[in-house]
Amino acid sequence: MKKITIVICIAILLLPMLSSCTNKGAGEQITTSSPSATTETSDDVAVDTEGGTDSTLDNTLERTTVRVGVMKGPTAMGLVKFMNDVDDEQVFDFDYSFEIMAAIDEMVPKIVQGSVDIAAVPANMASVLYNNTQGDVQVIAINTLGMMYILETGDTVHSVEDLRGKTILASGKGSSVEFVLNYILSKNGIDPNDDVIIEWKSEHTECVAAFSAQDAAIAILPQPFVTIAQRSNENVRITLDLNEQWDKIQSEEENPSALITGVVIARMDFIESQPDAVADFLMNYALSVEYVNENVTDAAKLVGEYDIVPEPIAQMAIPYCNIVFIEGQEMREKLSGYLAVLHELNPQSVGGTLPDYEFYYIR
Repeated sequence: MKKITIVICIAILLLPMLSSCTNKGAGEQITTSSPSATTETSDDVAVDTEGGTDSTLDNTLERTTVRVGVMKGPTAMGLVKFMNDVDDEQVFDFDYSFEIMAAIDEMVPKIVQGSVDIAAVPANMASVLYNNTQGDVQVIAINTLGMMYILETGDTVHSVEDLRGKTILASGKGSSVEFVLNYILSKNGIDPNDDVIIEWKSEHTECVAAFSAQDAAIAILPQPFVTIAQRSNENVRITLDLNEQWDKIQSEEENPSALITGVVIARMDFIESQPDAVADFLMNYALSVEYVNENVTDAAKLVGEYDIVPEPIAQMAIPYCNIVFIEGQEMREKLSGYLAVLHELNPQSVGGTLPDYEFYYIR
C-alpha cells in the first residue's frame, strides 16, 4: 500500500505534464426539438407543443460518461476501432472518453483515485490492485495473451534447451517477463540462476538497442518491440514463441492455464451502479478486437493515427500480438491458472495472495 501511495503522489505532481486522448467530454447532451404537434422524446415522454404560436422545446438527456484508460501497446491496439467509432459518433448510448497513457505508473493512481472507470492493465497488476484496494476492482475481460518471444541474430536457438549456457538480454526484471522466462526455463530443466546468464536492461528500448548492436545476440522481448528490433536489423529472427512454450508445458496439467499479458478491469462501484454501461463497453470492445484481427491493414492505420505505435510497426506486429477478447467462465479459468503459476514463483507478483472468485466479473 505504501508503494501505491508513493505512486499516487508522484502522479499528482506529474498530472500537468500528462497528455491524454479524450474524444468526448463528460456530460455531453442529446438535444431534440419540434416546432409543433407531439414529439416522443428519447425517454418516451410525450411533450405537447401544439399551440397558436411557433415554439421550440429542447429536451436534454445527459448520458452516462464512461472513462477508459489504456496504455500504449497491444492492449490499446485492440480498442482502436471502438475509439474511432466513438469519434465518428457511431456509438450512441454512452459517452465514452479514452485516455492513452505511456506507463502503468500513470494508470495506477487514476484507478485508485477513481478518475477512470475501466482500464486495461497487465494481468498480474490487476491482481495486485484487487488485493491492495480490498477488492475495489474486478477483471471483466482478457485482452491479450502471451506476446513474448525469444529472438536471436544468429542461428543457434531452435528449442528451449538450446538456451542453456547462453546470455539472454531482457528488460522487466521483477515483472511478468522475469517470472514467465524463469517458469519456462525451469520446466525445461534449466536453472535460471546457474544455467543461463540473464542480462537485465532498464527498459525495452534499451534492450532492443543492445540486442541490435551485438552479433549472435539473444533476447526476450514483447511485441511491438519484437517488430522494432526486426526493422532495425534484418538478421533478427523469432526463434521461440513463449506463448507456445507455455501451452506445451500446461498441456500436461489437469486444468491448463494460458499465458496472459493483459486484462481489462473496472471499478467495483462503477460495475454495480452502471451494469448497462459495462455490458455496452464489452460488446463494443469485442467487436473492435474482431475488426482489428480481421482487418490488419486498416487497423494498423488507426493505430498510427491514435499515436499508439507507428503504422508500419503496427502492420507487422498485430498478427503476433495475440489480441483477444475472452470473458466469463473461460476468462476465470485461464486467468486464475496463470495467476496461480505466478503466485507459486513469487507471491508478491500477484499482490501476496491469489484473488478469490469475487475478482472475476461473470455476467
